[in-house]
Amino acid sequence: MFEFLTPHQAILIVVIPLLASPICLIVRHSGIAWLIALVASWISFAIAINLLNQVTTVGPISYLLGNWPAPWGIEYKVDTLSAFVLLFISGISSITLIFARKSVYFEIAEDRIYLFYTMFLLAFAGLLGITITGDAFNLFVFLEISSLSSYVLISLGSSRNALTAAYRYLILGTVGATFYVIGVGLLYQMTGTLNIADLADRMPELSDTKTVLISLGFITVGIGLKLGLFPLHVWLPNAYAYAPSVVTAFLAATATKVAVYVLLRVYFTIFGYQIFNKLVIDELLLVLGLIAVISMSIVAIFQTNIKKLLAYSSVAQVGYMVIGISAVTVTGLTSTILHLFNHALIKGGLFLALAAIFLRIKSVKIDDMAGLGKLMPFTMAAFLMSGLSLIGVPLTVGFISKWYLILATLEKGWWPVAIIVLIGSLLSIVYVWKVIEIAYFRPVPDKSSKIKEAPLSMLIPIWILVTANYYFGIATDYTISSALSAAKELMGVAL
Repeated sequence: MFEFLTPHQAILIVVIPLLASPICLIVRHSGIAWLIALVASWISFAIAINLLNQVTTVGPISYLLGNWPAPWGIEYKVDTLSAFVLLFISGISSITLIFARKSVYFEIAEDRIYLFYTMFLLAFAGLLGITITGDAFNLFVFLEISSLSSYVLISLGSSRNALTAAYRYLILGTVGATFYVIGVGLLYQMTGTLNIADLADRMPELSDTKTVLISLGFITVGIGLKLGLFPLHVWLPNAYAYAPSVVTAFLAATATKVAVYVLLRVYFTIFGYQIFNKLVIDELLLVLGLIAVISMSIVAIFQTNIKKLLAYSSVAQVGYMVIGISAVTVTGLTSTILHLFNHALIKGGLFLALAAIFLRIKSVKIDDMAGLGKLMPFTMAAFLMSGLSLIGVPLTVGFISKWYLILATLEKGWWPVAIIVLIGSLLSIVYVWKVIEIAYFRPVPDKSSKIKEAPLSMLIPIWILVTANYYFGIATDYTISSALSAAKELMGVAL
């Protein structure tokens, strides 16, 4: 019936949520806005599945907007890496929106809920656009769409601190976007093109020029701010801690991962892995990644607010991804791409479980979780099982990511780096155990005895993500083969 739409899937995946967003604004009804957002997200998820299947069977897809040939027109390009990222962005969004209805009613004033869904769809469409566009400036446009809507989403938090966190994110996000667009401008000055494929073709003969190398520095700093790369992460803990719980879950599972995707696309598609022979960026990334893994894990141990604990943990997890990039090998990139997907499942499960806890106890303080293992057994079991995946226990997705990262470090002969990766996992045991110890081994306070389990509409999405943590930790063929194919494409290795 809709066969005529099939050739246009690459644009529809972005356009559908983008058009649904103003409709939510027009209807101004919270229930209808939720339904519109849910339907739009699930349609995009179905398209993402189909795009990944197409890429796997017939190869990369190129979609020319207005039939203007690249590089004169804007091209949307879907290869294995972008299709893989589109899949988990749309999947996380779809599951989060099922969960969102009760959580949003609890945390956001009813007359502003329609605004939440409007901004959520804009952020979602922006992240999809970043992933699928084949134009460096168009990427900046989508980056700003997702960022501006994220600032609003964070500011909707019930605490006054939400406004401060959103403002800090706005300032640093603007600095990051400015650095990125300056870098792209320098590339345009040297090449006369903004098409990513065209830039990649022209880069080998220009990669020794100072202007091109300086542009790479600007882009690295700009994207580093967006992904929360240590020490450019200062906006992230407060943004996660004071945003509405659903917003925290969505951004933690998707936004920083898309920024890592952009970094991969810039380094390995535009500049090519040979650029690491001309600059010491790989060594810089390695050092920053190692510092992030250890220092941010230690900082997480001393947090009393679980949202901040998980936020600092996210900075440490970005460190693992950056270490994989710094290896500049197929195995290293495979570990990073795997962790993009796996960490989305892990943090999505943890933050949604925490949102359900907040619904019942109105707190995310560790001390207020005493006895929750008995009072909210299904929610706390989900938190525990997602926590085990974060640590990297065998049969979880977290183990698969860290296994490939250790293989990558050993391939390079980086024994000390492998040891630090293992130490990071041991530190994660400490901060996860802090929560589990209080929830399961502290007595239930008398005033908490009336706390009930989370609603089924929240438990189902949580447990979908928890189940995925273990399913993809056991049945690894699909994720590993996709990540390996994407890594080989980035490194220019024959498939």
